[in-house]
Amino acid sequence: MVNGDRDTRRHPQPPRPRHPRSPHGGLLAAVVAAALVLSGCSSPNPNGGDRGGRDVPPAGIATGPEQPTLIASDDATELALNTSATYFTSATFAVVADPADPYAIARAASIAATVGVPALLAETAGRVGADGASPVDAELDRLGAEAVVAVGAVDGELVADDIAVVPAPDAAGELGSLLGVRVTEVALDPAAPVSQLAGLGDGEVITASAPDNATEASATGTRGELPAFSTARRIEGAATITDGSPAQTAALGTARAAGATAVLAPDAVGASPETIALLAGRTSIVGLGHRYGDDATFTWQALTATTGIELPGGGQQVFGGKRYIALYGSPATASLGLLGEQGTNETVARAEQMAAPYAGLTEDRIIPALEIIVTIASGGAGEDGNYSNELPVADFVPLVEAAQAAGQYVVLDFQPGRTDFVTQVEQYEELLRYPHVGIALDPEWRLRPNQVHLNQIGSVEIDEVNRTVKYLADFVRENRLPQKLLVLHQFQTRMIPDRAQLDTSRAEVALLVHADGQGSQEAKQDTWRTLHVDPPEGVAWGWKNFIDEDQPILTPEQTYQQVDPLPEFVSYQ
Repeated sequence: MVNGDRDTRRHPQPPRPRHPRSPHGGLLAAVVAAALVLSGCSSPNPNGGDRGGRDVPPAGIATGPEQPTLIASDDATELALNTSATYFTSATFAVVADPADPYAIARAASIAATVGVPALLAETAGRVGADGASPVDAELDRLGAEAVVAVGAVDGELVADDIAVVPAPDAAGELGSLLGVRVTEVALDPAAPVSQLAGLGDGEVITASAPDNATEASATGTRGELPAFSTARRIEGAATITDGSPAQTAALGTARAAGATAVLAPDAVGASPETIALLAGRTSIVGLGHRYGDDATFTWQALTATTGIELPGGGQQVFGGKRYIALYGSPATASLGLLGEQGTNETVARAEQMAAPYAGLTEDRIIPALEIIVTIASGGAGEDGNYSNELPVADFVPLVEAAQAAGQYVVLDFQPGRTDFVTQVEQYEELLRYPHVGIALDPEWRLRPNQVHLNQIGSVEIDEVNRTVKYLADFVRENRLPQKLLVLHQFQTRMIPDRAQLDTSRAEVALLVHADGQGSQEAKQDTWRTLHVDPPEGVAWGWKNFIDEDQPILTPEQTYQQVDPLPEFVSYQ
């Protein structure tokens, strides 16, 4: 399609590869095929088959990308074009709608999904390229399309002379006859056209009329007829992910036409169990829009979703309708917190009991959790000279697996002494391979050279924190794991200088600042308020209740009533 005077300004087009036309006419062939379909008869080519000794081409031939592909655009016309280019190698015709008419777009998308051809949007002023050619015209040429089915006020005078322009009939029976399929009309839900399109059944097409029963504007400059065509060749194992934006309506119609399952994901790709169930085992995934980050982030989310793995509480995101109540300590000793006061099974049971009172205090799902100290600050340098005891990985496997079986989250807590956090975290990669295991950095126990524990409160430079964020995010991505939690313990601002420079860009990691000071509630609230001054954007918040040291300790009800904003993570030591 081009703009301007088509007789004097038309950009020269190369010859199109054309499918042979039926000598009896495509429209007649489609009507005959429709009669066969509606009468219950079968034919190897429902839209005419092999007529006049010639093979009739399929309506469309689709193929899916082998790697997850993100079509990152918010422009409806661009989304439609790129989705067509992504899925279709050829099409005998396309369905084209008026881009200014949401009812026409929805109807065109549903028609395309029904018959198995791309849905495109007619060009408007300013859309032609530098060479004078329209991107939509170029896409029709690439597809080898011989016709368009026009929906709404499409200007047929802007369509290449050698392409038939056939208006979509308003009546379901006439439309079905044109397309050779049984059509059932459904009224458009103007508030959620994409969601409605995702759920349409076979042969369901959006009605041609607006809710006030006003007749849709008709295409102008119509000519010719549809060529003969057979059943579209669609693909299997494909899915297209949409955030529900109305701009994605035509694109989703094309995706469904190609055979892809429509998956609604208004937030992250793997945020809900329903989304993961739809994506599990898919071999070809396409995403629409900007909601899912950059290409690399989308690829990680999509590939992880295909594994079917879920975190405690469902989905592959740490938060989003979930809050955590944790026991803190180490199974190596009872002196460091509640977690070490009993055996493995009893610890899991105690975590469940501690979390239970919170369930009635919020609409979010409460997840029991364990924060396990795996490297313990030491008064002596030790053989490696780092003033930290790294406990054997194998010692924690029974507790990690027991928590997994019980639907509990696990956080590995690091007290690194004179070494750095990344070096210690790398030693516990075997545990990090479990989907439900995250990490916590405890700067109080991060020493500078010549420092020793208890002579001062430790601290960590933000560059080291960001290296740890990058390490964990890369590990998650490389191993197709769900998002992991990274906790930053802090009760003084000096513990993490330049905290404002925290790297919050990695979607693979959910960051949480945990206020773990102890003492009077007035002092704890002062610390809480101080930590909330100029925080990094997008971090979650945690609060610690000390059984013996707090004066007094808050009940679950008081914790959720008095700590504002409401913490996503509450631990007990």
